[in-house]
Amino acid sequence: MNAIIIAAGSGRRISEDVKLIPKSLINVNGKPIINYQIEILKQFGIHDITVITGKFSDKFDIKNINYVYDAKHEQHDILGSLMEARQFLKNDILVMYSDIIFDSKVIEEILNSNSDISLAVDLNWKNNYVDRSDHPESEAENVLLDSNNNILQIKKNIQNEDYDVAEFLGITKFSNLGCEVFIKTYDDAIKKYNNSFHEAMSISKAYLTDMIQELIDCKIGVTPVFISGKWCEIDTLQDLRNAEKNF
Repeated sequence: MNAIIIAAGSGRRISEDVKLIPKSLINVNGKPIINYQIEILKQFGIHDITVITGKFSDKFDIKNINYVYDAKHEQHDILGSLMEARQFLKNDILVMYSDIIFDSKVIEEILNSNSDISLAVDLNWKNNYVDRSDHPESEAENVLLDSNNNILQIKKNIQNEDYDVAEFLGITKFSNLGCEVFIKTYDDAIKKYNNSFHEAMSISKAYLTDMIQELIDCKIGVTPVFISGKWCEIDTLQDLRNAEKNF
């Protein structure tokens, strides 16, 4: 099992004090976010870790890590950053955002999935938005589930009273076949879409969630993994303070 951490973004939304460092290197109780992630990955024997960096790539000095510099980080978004490291997108692999902290149970739960493409999702996600006025529920990356727990839709701010709505944590598990399918579907989408791409203005400005929606629309199986472990996203100063209380 390998891992890719998409870490090309900065922390400018959190504070002026950290706008010149990668968001993943912001300290939570004296330890960078990415260090929390790497320590837990290594607990599960995941040592082949690739970190995708952007504007502040020189700030990273973690040993025994593969680094991929995304020279186009200002031209595209998360999906484009991930595809800059497509040569590492193979075998069994976890792909994750760099601004989340989670406990070991979250990783244990998604590693137990035998599906080719699995998403870590939280059905109790609204609990994470209590006292979170700077990052409201409307900004959550939601997944819409039918009565058989099939993912119908993934995007921000899904409103539906008929089916369950969960939140995507930003952790995806691929098998080797899942990686191959993902890359092929991406390459096909590059040829197919000239303008908007799902919720994005273009495929170059797309999020990972836009690509996952493309998989779903192409009838490619994407399996939800319902996590019960503790986790949080750090996108604002308020989020950072909440993370310091919980971790």
